Amino acid sequence: MALVLGCVMMAASASNFYQDFDITWGDGRGKILNNGQLLSLSLDKASGSGFQSKNEYLFGKIDMQLKLVPGNSAGTVTAYYLSSKGSTWDEIDFEFLGNLSGDPYILHTNVFSQGKGNREQQFYLWFDPTADFHTYSILWNPQRIIFSVDGTPIREFKNMESIGVPFPKNQAMRIYSSLWNADDWATRGGLVKTDWSHAPFTASYRNFNANACVWSNGASSCKSNAPSSTKGAWFSQEMDSASQQRLRWVRKNFMIYNYCTDAKRFPQGLPPECKMA
Repeated sequence: MALVLGCVMMAASASNFYQDFDITWGDGRGKILNNGQLLSLSLDKASGSGFQSKNEYLFGKIDMQLKLVPGNSAGTVTAYYLSSKGSTWDEIDFEFLGNLSGDPYILHTNVFSQGKGNREQQFYLWFDPTADFHTYSILWNPQRIIFSVDGTPIREFKNMESIGVPFPKNQAMRIYSSLWNADDWATRGGLVKTDWSHAPFTASYRNFNANACVWSNGASSCKSNAPSSTKGAWFSQEMDSASQQRLRWVRKNFMIYNYCTDAKRFPQGLPPECKMA
């Protein structure tokens, strides 16, 4: 019986883009391929493209493998994020800012709560994200948000409501991704424009996995009165000492912007969560 149950659970978690996502814009530039095992988005001068998850989630561990636009991708942005709707939306962002050939991609992260963001941290990656697929993960539970790349944490945003910092915990979010032209700001502040002779630009996705609480008809698939242990380890997960050490390694070697050290931007004083970091 245990063997059968294990197989059922594995089958349920096996990713299929037809089941999990809708391509929402791009006039055919977004494609689901290989019997639902691969999704690609493309951008040309006329349009980019995008997709969104069929499900909404309220907490979860979301994994996706991406292979980014190769070559001269300056001016392009590949966005992969969780977001709710409305004027006081919540959002958890990965954005990949394209580059001139030979320059590193910039991985841009942000957290919005109740419509307020301005929490940018940016990183270079320690590998070429266009040469192969890499796993980009968001762990989102009631205590913290952890951004990870290939299992290495690059950022943690803790729940600090106790000092008046809003935290995303009440609004269900869908997963979105889009590939679009942002040459008015993305590469060196908009100085480098998109070279359309390299179009179409293409990003690819595979191996989506969500260990998550699905929100449907005003209710969560995770029973609120059930112990956290039944929801999966991710629901109460925090970073152990090895993870904290890896996070420090990333921050020391690859972080290129941190809003918490940008005193010019916050002349009235840094945001309160920065003092706790």
